[in-house]
Amino acid sequence: MKKTWFMFIALVLLLSFGMISCAGEAEIVERIVERTVEVEVERTVEVEVERTVEVEVERLTDRRVLIYNSYMSDPSVREADEALVAMFQEMHPEIRIQHSTVAHEDFKHAIRAYLTASTPPDVMTWFAGNRARFFTERGLIMDISDVWEAEGWNEDYPAGFRAMSTTDGKQYFLPTSWYWWAVYYRTDIFDDHGLQPPETWEEFLEVCETLKANGITPITIGTRYRWTTAAWFDYLNMRVNGPEFHINLMMGEESYEDPRVLRVFTDYWAPLIENGYFIDHPAAYTWSEALQFMSNGEAAMYLMGDFLRDVYPQDEVDLIDFFRFPIIDPDVPIGEDAPTDGFFIAADSRNPEDAKKFLAFLGSVEAQQYLADNLGRLPTHLGVDMSNFTDMQRKGLELIQGADFVAQFYDRDTTEEMADVGMNGFMEFWDNPGNIESILAQLEFAREDLFAED
Repeated sequence: MKKTWFMFIALVLLLSFGMISCAGEAEIVERIVERTVEVEVERTVEVEVERTVEVEVERLTDRRVLIYNSYMSDPSVREADEALVAMFQEMHPEIRIQHSTVAHEDFKHAIRAYLTASTPPDVMTWFAGNRARFFTERGLIMDISDVWEAEGWNEDYPAGFRAMSTTDGKQYFLPTSWYWWAVYYRTDIFDDHGLQPPETWEEFLEVCETLKANGITPITIGTRYRWTTAAWFDYLNMRVNGPEFHINLMMGEESYEDPRVLRVFTDYWAPLIENGYFIDHPAAYTWSEALQFMSNGEAAMYLMGDFLRDVYPQDEVDLIDFFRFPIIDPDVPIGEDAPTDGFFIAADSRNPEDAKKFLAFLGSVEAQQYLADNLGRLPTHLGVDMSNFTDMQRKGLELIQGADFVAQFYDRDTTEEMADVGMNGFMEFWDNPGNIESILAQLEFAREDLFAED
């Protein structure tokens, strides 16, 4: 923190004496932001090192300690996560779980350090798809095929969830919950202006124009963390070019310079930005901070996952609903994003047997029923009782069941390296929509390099 403070003071002094140009200012600010993230990650890792020493001392005294690191940091989700830990410890008093909750974005930056540490956390939260496969292929995630077999998950989980957990015929991941993405909106604002949830792109544009004409920003978004921009690319690309083309692009089998990709930006995304349908300066806000514009009535819609409801003011949550991302071409199959979250065991876990017991619990009907009942998460286990699901949960199920293809998310469906380049490109496009051909050329250069055959 001291380093960050000194960097900030230096910047203020330089600016006050007019010693740097505007371009230089932007570059320095960018470096400071990057270094701030680095310092936060370093601090997180330092805390983990200190904790590792404490754990090793306990283990030397023969106490059974299980290290569990979670990114479930939003208040209601964290409360549910802590409740699951308490439930497991009541069942297994001989095991003490050392539970650490790390801010979601910090966790994503620090996970490689966790997994390559001499004493990594035993169990961690993570994402299904390429994000888990990246670590599996590097030997950093433990094979848990024996847990799948012992717990009967091969029969109790749908084939799709088993497939996303499998590499070379073995299971390495435990998917426990999934959620849908959609366009959330303020029902009272729509009612006040006589608006109906749009089903087509033309209707969506009409809604945006009506809202704007009445002094309401149509769409809020926070892009301080880049992944929110990726959702717009996912949906526009799937609606314009179809989910098969989209997934092939994610797998490096299509070109970012394909005219079909260019059309997504020039014909659909750029007009939304240029017409002022989004809030001003979205990069100033995290995704959750951008919710304030929706809750205070300044904005009416938000393309987001269902976790939006976890952090929305609970006394106003009944004022929001959602609709399917509008159809652009009715002849194109419908693709939807439904990211799946879950858990894995580090390959170098010091306590693999207790870690497997914990995973067996997290994948059980009891644990998933709790998440479904208390957070509205949709379960992966077929044994979960869905009879008491809310109208919102049932609507989310219908949304996904009505899709022709279900994707994970941009940064889960492609490689981490390509996602990094791609999301940087989306951010650059947001600032300069007219520069899209140059941006796509950069993305294509990265794709050719990252997906080149060995």
